[in-house]
Amino acid sequence: MELTEDIARNFAQIALGHVARAYPYKDDHVFTSEGDLRLPREAHPVFFGSFDWHSCVHGWWTLLTLRRLYPASPEAAQIEAPAEETFTEAKLAVELAYLDRPASRGFERPYGWGWLLYLHHEAARHEDREWGARLEPLARAFAARLRDYLGILTYPITVGTHFNTAFALVLARRWAESRDPALVVLIDDWATRAFGHRRDYAGWEPGGDEFLSPVLTAALLMAEVRPHLAFAPWFEGLVVENGWLARECRPVFVSDRSDGKIAHLDGLNLSRAWCLREIAAALGGTESASLRKLADQHLAAAMPHVAGDYMGEHWLASFALLALLAAE
Repeated sequence: MELTEDIARNFAQIALGHVARAYPYKDDHVFTSEGDLRLPREAHPVFFGSFDWHSCVHGWWTLLTLRRLYPASPEAAQIEAPAEETFTEAKLAVELAYLDRPASRGFERPYGWGWLLYLHHEAARHEDREWGARLEPLARAFAARLRDYLGILTYPITVGTHFNTAFALVLARRWAESRDPALVVLIDDWATRAFGHRRDYAGWEPGGDEFLSPVLTAALLMAEVRPHLAFAPWFEGLVVENGWLARECRPVFVSDRSDGKIAHLDGLNLSRAWCLREIAAALGGTESASLRKLADQHLAAAMPHVAGDYMGEHWLASFALLALLAAE
């Protein structure tokens, strides 16, 4: 399955329907006094929609990516006006000021950090607009936080939810490649220490509310950090030789899509498809065919459910787009 204009237009319509939808909203806010009482939109005039801050960030990533890929579509024009109204210096300054609160040290760490950097990475591609330049101070602030965080993070967090370290580092590294060589080196060194010695994966995956594969996100990070000749034997020793990939990596069942945590499992199918496609491209040769087939199975299981219930609809299109664009 590949991205088509019909799919792209559908994803754009989905995202346009939620990036400015203020409620319901799940706030990630530490209250230090009654003076901290405020509406989400007052603290986050840019990313107040899509149920939560990070989903709004990658909802906008979805929209800007689709505008670039399909500039002649009707939705591209529909994206431009709200983006121009949203990505203003004044509103972004409020988002940046929120980070200066001492109580915001762990705000959206690390999932939202990675997605914000990836949004800036995409926004900067739109040379006809100032969105990238306006987002850059916020992106630089999160990059600085990431550098500090890696300096104190002794062990990787390998859960399949927002706290996963490898997922955020994949997105951050792609942002940093053309902007922050020192951060690339830091990520590569940290990833090598954290995952370079790992082999014979036997984790209990999937967990009941995961939307990321702990092992495949780590493998994707290592695929970007290591050259092919070093990555291929590492990946084989991690999940191929012991049979985990063939035995355990199958599309997962979602029992209730109205439950926000259970609905995460649709995202697991999509993010696995993304990782498998990217890893297949990194491996190349005959090894890639079986991985792409497995990725397509996961993608087919989740694509019919990108829209439907808001618990999934406010974020799943972003992960579907990652998978459909993988290794292109």
